[in-house]
Amino acid sequence: MQVWDGAAQVPADLGTTVATLGVFDGVHRGHQHVLGITVAEAEARDLTSVAITFHPHPAHVHRPAQELPLISSLPDRLERLAGTGLDAVLVVAYTHDFAQATAEEFVRRYLLEILHARIVVIGEDARFGRGNTGDAATMTELGRRLGFEVRVVPDRADPATGRRWSSTWVRQLLAGGDVAAAAHVLGRPHRVRGLVVHGAKRGRALGYPTANLHAADAGVVPADGVYAGWLLRPSHPPDAGAPARLPAAISVGTNPTFDGTERTVEAYVLGRTDLDLYDEEVVVELVERLRPMIGFADVTALLDQMADDVARAADLLGVPAPARPDVYAPESG
Repeated sequence: MQVWDGAAQVPADLGTTVATLGVFDGVHRGHQHVLGITVAEAEARDLTSVAITFHPHPAHVHRPAQELPLISSLPDRLERLAGTGLDAVLVVAYTHDFAQATAEEFVRRYLLEILHARIVVIGEDARFGRGNTGDAATMTELGRRLGFEVRVVPDRADPATGRRWSSTWVRQLLAGGDVAAAAHVLGRPHRVRGLVVHGAKRGRALGYPTANLHAADAGVVPADGVYAGWLLRPSHPPDAGAPARLPAAISVGTNPTFDGTERTVEAYVLGRTDLDLYDEEVVVELVERLRPMIGFADVTALLDQMADDVARAADLLGVPAPARPDVYAPESG
């Protein structure tokens, strides 16, 4: 999939396209349905399928105090968009100046002049143009007047609950720690991404060295607790035979046993004490919540619980449980 960072990178000889547009935060099942129709329409007509996505999120520009966290970082969003079969994605920088374009100005400039769209696929709840005044009816009317086809895709709902697939639903599930249900809406486990930083090194002293990420910089971090999941190293060249994903037990919270105050994401790769991940960007996939975050009266009780967490994580992930470490050296932390 080609990624064009702004209109200037779109090839001058780009042919006719089938285009869609949206932030696509999380690229959840509802997004996937719209994107799948875009790809199918393009393949049926031997055209190029293109999605326009906006970065940063419009809410970050218009309502910065709201601090809406993104479900997926831009790299993760682009990876998920590539997985839908799209030929290309145009990343448009969302600014106050850009937001002044009327719905018609946006369509003429981006969909017609830049992408040469013959067909525009749009969800029935899509909004575009100044003040979000453009909607599916607006796009349909512009298509009739300006000479392109419009496919309006009805909202899709979860058959079990009847609730519409949405990024809002995903955020609500993550806020409650229900990463398994969030994965159902997303169509894959939720991810957080960030640089591994130095922590207090208590995990190493306890025999469970962890990769620490600042929660504030990692995207939508679920409720405090302990999770089973996977650690991925997208920037690390894989060694021969090395697995692409490493099984992990993941702690989210402030380490109440040690009176911590900073919220972190700490991933212990099961059975591995040899990994050097400092200053490396890693991705943590959260599969299932094992328990809430609680404080313990002493380190012995904490170690017993950690051993149980690791064993449960291994069982849930379908990997062998590592042996319990027999070293505790608080003076090394």
